[in-house]
Amino acid sequence: MILNNEIQRYARQLSLQNWGIAAQDKLKNATAFVAGAGGLGSPALMYLAAAGVGTLVLCDFDSVELTNLNRQVLHSERKIGMPKVDSAVETLRDLNPHIRFHAVATKITSANAETLAGDADVIIDCLDNFDTRHVLNTLSVAKSIPMVHAGVSGFQGQITFLHPPETACLACFYPQKPEKQSAPILGATAGILGALQSMEAIKHITGMGDTLKNRLLFFDGFGMNFSTITIAPNPKCRVCGKMRKK
Repeated sequence: MILNNEIQRYARQLSLQNWGIAAQDKLKNATAFVAGAGGLGSPALMYLAAAGVGTLVLCDFDSVELTNLNRQVLHSERKIGMPKVDSAVETLRDLNPHIRFHAVATKITSANAETLAGDADVIIDCLDNFDTRHVLNTLSVAKSIPMVHAGVSGFQGQITFLHPPETACLACFYPQKPEKQSAPILGATAGILGALQSMEAIKHITGMGDTLKNRLLFFDGFGMNFSTITIAPNPKCRVCGKMRKK
C-alpha cells in the first residue's frame, strides 16, 4: 500500500498517463536482482530506488577503489575499501528510505545464482565479465526471469531485454565469451546505459511501454546516435534451444 508521503515523493510519475497508484503499487511489490554495483549498477540502482521498486537485491563481491570513481557514482572517496554493496546501500537509503535492500557481498556462480536471485521479477545484468553473465543467462532461461543486459566500453554501449522463449537469450548472440580485458570507459556512457536498464525494468514491472525484446540497441556517444538491430532466437542455442523444442 502506498503511503501518503510516498504519494508526494512519486507525484511527478504518478501523474504520467495510465500510471497512477496501480503502477506504483506494482513497483512497490516488485523485486529486482541487480548483479553489479559499479558503473552500470550505480545509475540503474539509483533510478530503480528513486522510482520506488520495493525490494532491491544488490550483489557484488568487490570493494570500492579510487579507479572506480570516474563512473561508479554510488561511491565516494570516503568509502574506498568498503564493500561496494554496503557503500551502495548507504547511498540508496539516503535517496529513498522506503526501499528494502538486501546486500550480498559474494561472487555469483552456477552453484549459488538461483538462491541469490530468489523470486526476483527481473534480473539486471550490470556486470563486466561474460563468465558471470552467462551464469545469469542460464538462470534467466531456467527460471523464466527476464534479464536486462547491457555492456559498455569507451563512448559506446549496448542494451537488450531478454525473456526466452519470447526472445533470444544471451547465448543466442554471444555463444562465445569475449576475451577478458579491462575496457576504457567514460563515466557518462555507463550512466546512460545504466539509466536505460532501469527504464527497461520499470516498463516490464508496470506493464507500460515497449521493451527491447528481440532488439539490440547500440549507443555511440562519440557520434551521438542510437541504432538498433533485430536479434532472433537461435534454435540450436546450447542454453535455450531445448526450451524451444518442448
